[in-house]
Amino acid sequence: MSNNGERDPALVQSVDRAVAVLELLARNGEAGITEIAAELGVHKSSASRLVYTLQTRELVEQDGERGPFRIGIGMLRYAGAVTGQVDYVRVGGPVCTELADRLGETVNIAVLDGGVALNVSQARGGSAVAAQNWVGQRTPLHATSSGKVLLAAASADDQDRLLSGKLEACAPGTITDPVKLRYVLRRTAEDGFATCMEELEAGLHAVAVPVFGSRGDVVAAISAAGPAYRLSQKRMPEIVEELRVASRDLSVRMGHPVQ
Repeated sequence: MSNNGERDPALVQSVDRAVAVLELLARNGEAGITEIAAELGVHKSSASRLVYTLQTRELVEQDGERGPFRIGIGMLRYAGAVTGQVDYVRVGGPVCTELADRLGETVNIAVLDGGVALNVSQARGGSAVAAQNWVGQRTPLHATSSGKVLLAAASADDQDRLLSGKLEACAPGTITDPVKLRYVLRRTAEDGFATCMEELEAGLHAVAVPVFGSRGDVVAAISAAGPAYRLSQKRMPEIVEELRVASRDLSVRMGHPVQ
């Protein structure tokens, strides 16, 4: 649009209108078709067709069948490609909930935050017995499945820095030997998942897989945790596959190219 408010004739009208819709929703939070049509100066049927096109690309989403429209989750893929920052809570929440419902266990998403794993999203399945809310909690990298996934993806220099201090024992199974831990991290990188067998808490098992960002790098880890008697070694392969399905979904939402 020119400085005097007139639209540049060189602009592709449909593209310009699509951007205007996104700007309206970003500015106001949400808007109905009538409001969108008025903003664009077009008939409601034209506005509906334009919004539907944006909706198929997940650039806008609707609150119910007749509710107002708002910015869609698809916009995060573009935001992530530019800034590398993603709203893990909003994007990961539905993925965690769906997976927790399928597994019946507690599902978490964690990111690397300095020298610890920061839990940013959580959902509890129907069989989950613990009431612990891990959201916002910082857990040691060496004693958690998510932490191992994040450590395994770090550069050699970063691993050296993160493992330079004493490895505290949190539970009976905590790995405190740096040599053994480095071996576990190599296996984690090769296998694409990490387990945690009573390493953070007695009686608690967990398994995690990486989540990838727009550049193909590991940006987070998604894990499932539960009591040792239910999250047994025998059940681990099944849970790893479920986690990988959820990770692919979450990775695509974060801008990772579809494989």
